[in-house]
Amino acid sequence: MAAPAPTVAHELPADWQARLRRGLMPAPDHRPEHCRPAGLAMESAAVRARLRATWPASLKVAAVLVPIIDRVQAPTLLMTVRASHLRRHAGQISFPGGRLEEQDADIAAAAVRETGEEIGIAPSAIDPIGFLSDHVVQTGYRITPVVALVQPGVTPEPDGTEVAEVFELPLGLALAAANYRVGRRTIRDVEVDTWELSFGPYNIWGATAGILANLRQAFAGATA
Repeated sequence: MAAPAPTVAHELPADWQARLRRGLMPAPDHRPEHCRPAGLAMESAAVRARLRATWPASLKVAAVLVPIIDRVQAPTLLMTVRASHLRRHAGQISFPGGRLEEQDADIAAAAVRETGEEIGIAPSAIDPIGFLSDHVVQTGYRITPVVALVQPGVTPEPDGTEVAEVFELPLGLALAAANYRVGRRTIRDVEVDTWELSFGPYNIWGATAGILANLRQAFAGATA
């Protein structure tokens, strides 16, 4: 595994919220050719095509919330640690989220509902502001990241069934390219480069690191 990058923080401009909104998509884009294989970093079109060929014909639909708390001192991203007893992705760092259910009005509603169920944040405290590219994981889920602002007065309450812990990752750290490193993993017998990011005792990788890297790219690509 590559050595951790030095931890630095991107200095956010005063208009960081406006820039972020400009970098996000105003509506989700579910076209298959625009979906990203989850977590991949700097791979060739050929590698991406090989992974896409392994996707099932019908992907299961899911959403995650990318919650940004606009704290006075500095904005943070609310992250979760999955419970250790789960059958899949136990102990991994993730965003709150899950499958689209019949009662959900749309994909954003699914992300908001799941956030309430997993970490106890009320919908009234969540303001979705845009979307990132869909990420497809090899378990057959198409995950739509919904970026949202969360009121700073909230107190997360992990449900314990799916979430063991909640912590805050400084947004400026997630937006600094120097904090990302490239790891090597095997996905469906294909050797790929994947994004990784460390913060204190937490090692973020897989789809979550890919979504954070996508958030950084969206912010960097927004016009000042």
